[in-house]
Amino acid sequence: MFEFRTVPEVVVGESASLQLPALISARFSGKRIALVTDAPLRALGLLEPLLNALGAAQFTVDIFDGVVADPPEATVRSAIDRARDIGAEIVIGIGGGSSMDVAKLVAAFAGSTQDLAQAYGIDKVTGPRLPLIQVPTTAGTGSEVTPIAIVTTGETTKLGIVSGKLYADLAVLDPTLTTGLPASITAATGIDAMVHAIEAYTGKLKKNPISDGLAREALRLLAGSLAQACSNGKDLSARNNMLIGAMLAGQAFANSPVGAVHALAYPIGGIFHVPHGLSNALMLSPVIRFNMEAAAPLYAELAQIVMPDVSGSDEARALRFVEFLDKLSDQVGVARRLTQVGVQAGDVTRLAENAMLQQRLLVNNPREVTFGDALRLYSEAL
Repeated sequence: MFEFRTVPEVVVGESASLQLPALISARFSGKRIALVTDAPLRALGLLEPLLNALGAAQFTVDIFDGVVADPPEATVRSAIDRARDIGAEIVIGIGGGSSMDVAKLVAAFAGSTQDLAQAYGIDKVTGPRLPLIQVPTTAGTGSEVTPIAIVTTGETTKLGIVSGKLYADLAVLDPTLTTGLPASITAATGIDAMVHAIEAYTGKLKKNPISDGLAREALRLLAGSLAQACSNGKDLSARNNMLIGAMLAGQAFANSPVGAVHALAYPIGGIFHVPHGLSNALMLSPVIRFNMEAAAPLYAELAQIVMPDVSGSDEARALRFVEFLDKLSDQVGVARRLTQVGVQAGDVTRLAENAMLQQRLLVNNPREVTFGDALRLYSEAL
């Protein structure tokens, strides 16, 4: 017996974001929109066509552009307060995972009396939620279809809020919004999405046939399009494949959660301020090799998707899968050594201590990870 949940509606297509006024009007009665994004994205002018379309349709839009990577709790609270002050009736998140995470929390708390601090953990969001629309501008986090928001709660600590109330009402995937993404960000977020698919497929606790199917198709699309999206960012077909792949991977891991790659990546991001996608990429190969004794047959199945002609034993095909991922990371210019992002041997103990706090994720890993294992994995990744 298993349960599968996801967003109720997804719209995909070139310039789909410009259809938002009609999409919103057909579904919701409100006219006051709280739009959550980040300042660099706003400065690029990407929002202007959408804002013009919303204005022409008589919507009032208030923009909160204070989102930063790994958003601190103070930023989240500011965004919630802003939405309350304007009497927001609808929330739109547009940007990367951080903007969409903040938008989830704005929608969940702007119309509620519950305090944000009461909701950390699983299924602790109690209040009513405002209508929520998510528009990703990167193909990585899958946040537009997940019920998870990550908040930085201290100098190096992060906590998650996981609740079915955080699922958006509508996700809009528009590849034209991603064509200006630099190759380095395209690469790191693309590998991040692939990690979501791989970890969902090999999850120990909630792996199921639906998440499996989504993870396989996500990996096929992402692995087949990442290099092209990096080398020619204007290729709308590649960009569309990346967006769909990231979304499918998001749907997969929202139901079959991620494991040790993410658990070990979080401290790298928290302590060294490394972007989330890159942190995942750095730990991917070491964790897969570590997991081989428990999950080689599953990695072998994934190898068959990206290398249809691969042959040999489960172990042999699984090793070829790791080699494929390493080669792809090198091809798109993603760092693979911790020393490349400033981590030194003396930092390994602190990282391992922090990783062991991520039990919410570690329980999903196909092989148990001890503190000693975490030390070895970080050392291998140096």
